[in-house]
Amino acid sequence: MAGEANKPNRSIPIAVIGSILIATVVYVVLQVAFIGAVNPAVIANGWNHLNFNSPFADLAIALGMNWLVILLYADAFISPSGSGTTYTATTARMVYGMEKNGYLPKKLGVLHPVYGVPRPALILNLCICFLFLILFRGWGVLAEIISVATLISYIMGPIALMTLRSTAGHLYRPFRLKGANFIAPCGFVFASLTLYWARWPLTGEVLFIMAIGLPIYFYYQYKNKWRGFKNQFRSSIWLIVYLLCMVTISYLGSYKFGGMNIIPYGWDMLLITAIALVFYFWGVRSGSYTEYMIEAEKINGSLSGQEDKSEFSSKSQAM
Repeated sequence: MAGEANKPNRSIPIAVIGSILIATVVYVVLQVAFIGAVNPAVIANGWNHLNFNSPFADLAIALGMNWLVILLYADAFISPSGSGTTYTATTARMVYGMEKNGYLPKKLGVLHPVYGVPRPALILNLCICFLFLILFRGWGVLAEIISVATLISYIMGPIALMTLRSTAGHLYRPFRLKGANFIAPCGFVFASLTLYWARWPLTGEVLFIMAIGLPIYFYYQYKNKWRGFKNQFRSSIWLIVYLLCMVTISYLGSYKFGGMNIIPYGWDMLLITAIALVFYFWGVRSGSYTEYMIEAEKINGSLSGQEDKSEFSSKSQAM
């Protein structure tokens, strides 16, 4: 979505940092309000004796604030629509991108002539959503699986950033992340730890669901006469081994994260950190110049020209 920003060098930092700060402030205020509203007698013997299914709603009921209870339950229904809107937009773009790369039928990449939205991709995602709602036990389980699957896509970010720095460092970019040599490996390690904290067997279930899509991938590779497959496979071996290692460690890890406790608590996270760094450098070194970079260079050249014209126009107006 950042690629559609008019001024990414200004908009991206504001959007990322601003959203994190707003969420932090909201959650801190909520925690302070909750702790201040709890009766001290309830937690006299420890927080584990506090048993609220819906903490704020239960507190409002205890205080006789029925209007607030209605508001909280309504908000519990309305608030997820923000994330739902984001997922709707991003998953449609993912399907659109997969079609452009030749891995899905061409009909899924058709854009609406007025709004520029891939409606067939939206319909496909809607059908998949209905299928998931039927197959899984409830909204909580579905939300967990979606969160972990999204987390795996975040893991690719640091690798992609540093790979492009080495293979396409000459290209024009309107936004450049400072300190990426430090931020990227740290981000990869933290994302790996978060994936581990998702707990077994959820990590294994998500990997299994991802594997379900492999027959579709291999079908379109066969249809495209395995064009570029050897190079793609060689560049992605690190990811295959990484995911298998993460699932194995999740299974053998401590009881706190659903594992067999063969790797005790504390040592498991040290192991994840060390392995994540190994796979980070392996992933960056596995990057290569692909055929898609040729098209990217053409698009990049046009963007660079537009930026130069924009800067010239701004300077002319200033003069």
